[in-house]
Amino acid sequence: MATLYIIGTPIGNLEDITLRALRILKEVDCILCEDTRTTKKLLSKYSIGTPTLSYHAHSGETKIEKISELLHGGKNLALVTDAGTPAIADPGGELVSALRNMMGESLLVIAIPGPNAAIAALSISGFRTSDFLFLGFLPHKKGRETLFKEIAASKRTVVFYESPHRILKTLSSLARVLPPSKKVGIARELTKIHEQFISGDAGEVEKYFLENTEKVRGEFVVIIG
Repeated sequence: MATLYIIGTPIGNLEDITLRALRILKEVDCILCEDTRTTKKLLSKYSIGTPTLSYHAHSGETKIEKISELLHGGKNLALVTDAGTPAIADPGGELVSALRNMMGESLLVIAIPGPNAAIAALSISGFRTSDFLFLGFLPHKKGRETLFKEIAASKRTVVFYESPHRILKTLSSLARVLPPSKKVGIARELTKIHEQFISGDAGEVEKYFLENTEKVRGEFVVIIG
């Protein structure tokens, strides 16, 4: 039976990888990567010479068919993303779905747990985490303002990802719809040298980044209490 391993890899610090993940990355026949250049930095650190093959958001059906052929041919594959857990707010989810539909019970999919930015951010936030709503990356345009209103009305902690290009606009929107009683937390550059967590009401957090524009870089995790 062909095996596809879904392997969580570091979100910043390259030491944040499990012994099991390293072993599987060495043992599989090929590693499917979002960006082969990014993954090879990790592989190089741990002297792993396994061949790589790209799979990303713009990979089409032809690439999925090629991956299916490898699995049908008895090859064991690993799927990694640039950072964190594949298939979570990540194009790897479409690949797993397509392969399950194509191969059914002849494919074994195994999770090798690892880092996840949303969970890491929640763990240091001090916000309620007994239940939460994860939204991945918000839509760029259509439905965005409606979604902010739904976030404001939510009785659960809400967590989502945001890029440096849209973080100020997002904080401005949140400041318009959130009451001051709702706390906002921003986790930035998690596990990296300049890791940072900022919290306050939406207006306070927006003001901080407007006054410290050099901090508007890296990937952001946004949490609304």
